[in-house]
Amino acid sequence: MERNLGDRFHSELQKALILWLGNREKELGIWVFPEQRVQVKATRFRVPDICVYTGAKPEEQVFTQPPFLCIEILSKDDRAGELQDKLDDYLACGVRYVWILDPVRRRAWVHTADGSREAKDGVLRTENPEIAVPLPEIFAAL
Repeated sequence: MERNLGDRFHSELQKALILWLGNREKELGIWVFPEQRVQVKATRFRVPDICVYTGAKPEEQVFTQPPFLCIEILSKDDRAGELQDKLDDYLACGVRYVWILDPVRRRAWVHTADGSREAKDGVLRTENPEIAVPLPEIFAAL
């Protein structure tokens, strides 16, 4: 199976995450944004597949404050070095959590300033606020 940005697996996984998180915005006190441009350095911008904010809803057209969570869904064109650069940018600018999901292998990882781990228990988690996304439910959309 081939992966590619814009392919069905990428799109369906992105939709499943947006729906799951979006349906819980009020309960969790979060704001969910797909494909939102975020300034990570003075002259660098990133566009995560999904970003999540806590607190007040951002009002800017291009966000200058770091998201609480950035979510990236792997595609065929992703290269290890480029993915690492994204992770480094997100974490360096103050993003607390970065989730990376592989729709083909149905695996996911959590990255924080303290390190990285695979979500082997089948749940992607954050703290403050506590978000616990059940991967089997999300991957069932594929």
